[in-house]
Amino acid sequence: MNDSTALKADRDGTLSGVTRIHTLGPSGTNLEKAAHHWFAERGVAGTVLLHSEVEDGLDAMGFDGSEAILACAVYPKLHDLVFGNLHRLEMVDSFILDTHDMVLAGRSEGVEVRTIVSHAAPSSLVADRGEVTTASSNSRAAALCAAGEFDACVTTSRAAQAEGLRVLENFGPVPMVFTLHVGRTATGSANGTV
Repeated sequence: MNDSTALKADRDGTLSGVTRIHTLGPSGTNLEKAAHHWFAERGVAGTVLLHSEVEDGLDAMGFDGSEAILACAVYPKLHDLVFGNLHRLEMVDSFILDTHDMVLAGRSEGVEVRTIVSHAAPSSLVADRGEVTTASSNSRAAALCAAGEFDACVTTSRAAQAEGLRVLENFGPVPMVFTLHVGRTATGSANGTV
């Protein structure tokens, strides 16, 4: 077996052991969609656990190769997640999937938009439209807007609908790279081999 065949077999073994994915919540995030997609593509009835921050999964996950964290390429802290956790996480997979439609949403169409809440990643979509405040996720932004704390939000179409918001502008889906990081065992790699 050559090196590339051995690496592929090792990687496939690592991926087949994943049954729980920790990622960003609350429900309605693009990361939640991607986690369910990852399991569906493998025919695995895995569990998706949602957290306030991607990194919060580190405190809740096991490091036995059965649990992973799902992030995305535009996550502002992805470099910290990777390099700050080399001793316990291994990036083992990546894939491209369209996000939910990204939208500017508000409680009603007739309101002047002065304050906007957005996750940091898509905030540049509305940088010139008012005062922008960041939230921990697209779904959290929708909840804050629905609660009346902001005039509008950048969020997913799914989260806007769940919060009863009206779409003011639809930016469409974004082809996104998602990354899967599996917890390492004490022996060094996610599947127990060094």
